[in-house]
Amino acid sequence: MPHSAHAPRLGDLERVVMDRLWESTVAGGDGFAGVTVREVHEALEKDREIAYTTVMTVLDRLAKKDLVTRERDGRAWRYLPADTREALTARTMRRTLDDMEVTDRRSALLHFLDGASTDEIADLKAALAEVEARSDRPASRGARSRRPR
Repeated sequence: MPHSAHAPRLGDLERVVMDRLWESTVAGGDGFAGVTVREVHEALEKDREIAYTTVMTVLDRLAKKDLVTRERDGRAWRYLPADTREALTARTMRRTLDDMEVTDRRSALLHFLDGASTDEIADLKAALAEVEARSDRPASRGARSRRPR
């Protein structure tokens, strides 16, 4: 089965580290400059026993997977999530469809939606309305538009 490099799967510890980065981004506001390995380690150590080198390795792996970016800050690196939690979730969902070589995407989506709550269905309807509104804009017509003219 093919594996897309666009949305690598996250291990449990990688997910915890990404959660910490996303939380720091929200808390940091517009001027957020990222967090260091030490800052992530100190935050995680409140809930679990974890080695500094383990956190450093996880952040390095996330950088190699292009899930985080990093910039030098003296001798340390500052890490930032490369994308939002929602964007990564969307890429992961699309990757799953691609990796499973689903030929009947409509059927797969229907099976997925069978377990959706009323609120999730409402969110989906609102998202579809937003996507349709975007496609109705003159600037977005063209090669990406699938609607008959």
